Amino acid sequence: MAQKDGKKVLKVTGDILISTERQRQILKEGYTDKHDDLFKDGELAWAAVCYAAPKERLVGVYHLGGWVDPWPWHPKFDKRGQHNRVRELQIAGALIAAEIDRLLRTRER
Repeated sequence: MAQKDGKKVLKVTGDILISTERQRQILKEGYTDKHDDLFKDGELAWAAVCYAAPKERLVGVYHLGGWVDPWPWHPKFDKRGQHNRVRELQIAGALIAAEIDRLLRTRER
């Protein structure tokens, strides 16, 4: 904990930002377990890659003889480039958490 004006305050860290974003995705966007379970082909992880990779470096992936953008969903859901770098990484982390949770649920079944 950090101190400000003699009071203890919680220091914002990456894990707090990621957890907060994951809760926002669930509560405000409706991206619940049931929703996330629809994505069985790594779409959540690919979206995380797209947000995590610096845009100057992620030019695409080689697929069927050419370079393609690995963004897994319709372009209307693509908000890359609309946020600062920390926010992009926060979203990427939340998407990874969603994918991990999805994989853990498949083990339980």
